[in-house]
Amino acid sequence: MRVMMLVKANEDSEAGALPGKEEFAEMGRFNDELAKAGVLLAADGLRPSSDGARVVFAGGRPSVIAGPFPETEELVAGYWVIEVASMDEAKDWATRIPFREGVVELRPIMEAAELG
Repeated sequence: MRVMMLVKANEDSEAGALPGKEEFAEMGRFNDELAKAGVLLAADGLRPSSDGARVVFAGGRPSVIAGPFPETEELVAGYWVIEVASMDEAKDWATRIPFREGVVELRPIMEAAELG
């Protein structure tokens, strides 16, 4: 199963603050571990919402709203997509992420076969 591990944004990520050298190195080692285990499909950090936009559909019409967006707790700062045997395995990988603070949400990706 494929699982997306979503890194929730915070004030620092929304300010565009980058991790220090040590944190980057720790994350690099974690990403290498995922890759060596053969579970890593994708991983990226996202720029702050001030560089983004939303397209909102209402009444059959789209409207574009430029960032930044105030509700930081609803924003995503980065992600991994991993392929694992179970949600338990995904949870195990997520507990190894070298974060000092933060929230990571795990969401199974709906496969085409599930759509009927």
